[in-house]
Amino acid sequence: MPAPDRYAVIGHPIAHSRSPQIHALFARQTAQNMSYGAIDIAPSNLAARVHEFFTAGGRGLNVTVPHKQAVMPLAARLGERARVAGAANTLVAGAAGLLADNTDGAGLVRDLSHNLGIALRSRRVLLLGAGGAARGVLAPLLELQPRELVIANRSAERAEALAVAFAARGPVRGLGLTQLDSVPFDLIVNATAASLRGELPAVPAEVIGAETICYDLVYADRDTRFVQWAREHDAAQTHMGLGMLVEQAAESFFLWRGVRPDTAPVLAALASPAPH
Repeated sequence: MPAPDRYAVIGHPIAHSRSPQIHALFARQTAQNMSYGAIDIAPSNLAARVHEFFTAGGRGLNVTVPHKQAVMPLAARLGERARVAGAANTLVAGAAGLLADNTDGAGLVRDLSHNLGIALRSRRVLLLGAGGAARGVLAPLLELQPRELVIANRSAERAEALAVAFAARGPVRGLGLTQLDSVPFDLIVNATAASLRGELPAVPAEVIGAETICYDLVYADRDTRFVQWAREHDAAQTHMGLGMLVEQAAESFFLWRGVRPDTAPVLAALASPAPH
C-alpha cells in the first residue's frame, strides 16, 4: 500500500484538539488512505511551518485559533466562504497552489439545523465576539433569516466594523458588550476564545430568557464557563461545539477527498464514554 496522504490541524495551543480522532473515524468509514496529526505552531512561525508542511507533500490542513485570519495571505486562491468570512479554517493543496476555504459556518448551521433541530428564521440572535471564529459563522447564520443578529464584542469598534462588512447579507448590527440591553435573545452563540481560558465574556444575564438557547463554539469534556453561566441563569438549552466540530470536519474532508462521511456515527462515538 502506498504511504498515506498527510493531513493535520494547526493551532496554538492544539493538544486539546479532537480533530485527529474525528478524521481517523472518517478515514476508516470511507476507506481513505490518509493520516491526520496535530501541529502546535506559534504565530511567529506560521508561514514557515505551513510552507514546510506542504513542501514535504502534505495534502491539507485544518486551521484553528489563533491562525484563521493569518493563513489567508498564504493561499494562492480563496474559496467564496473564506473570502466572505475574511478567515479560513481549511487549506487544500492543488496544482494551482493552496486553496483557503472556511467550513466553520457550514458546520455550525448543519449542527443547529440538522442535529439539534433549531430554526432561526425570524428569531433574534446574539453573536459574542468579532474575531476569526465569528467571521466564519456570520454569513451562514444570516442565510437562516433571523429577525436580527447582534454582534457584541469587548471592542465595540470591531463589532461595528464587522456588522458594516456584512450589512448587505441581513439585519445585523454591532455594539460593545457593555451596551447590551436587557431584552432576551432566542439564540446566543459564544464565538469568543474566553472558554479556552476558562473565562466568561462580560455579558449581562438579562440576555437570557426562558426560551433562550446558548451555544458555545468551544467544546470540552466538561461544561465550559459559558455553558455553566447559561445553566445558572436557566437557559432553555445549552450546547457546546462538538457537533459543529464534526460537521465542519466533514465539510473539510469532502474538500480534500471528494467523499462526504456520515457524521452521525462519529458524533455517537465521540459522545460515548471511553471504555475503562
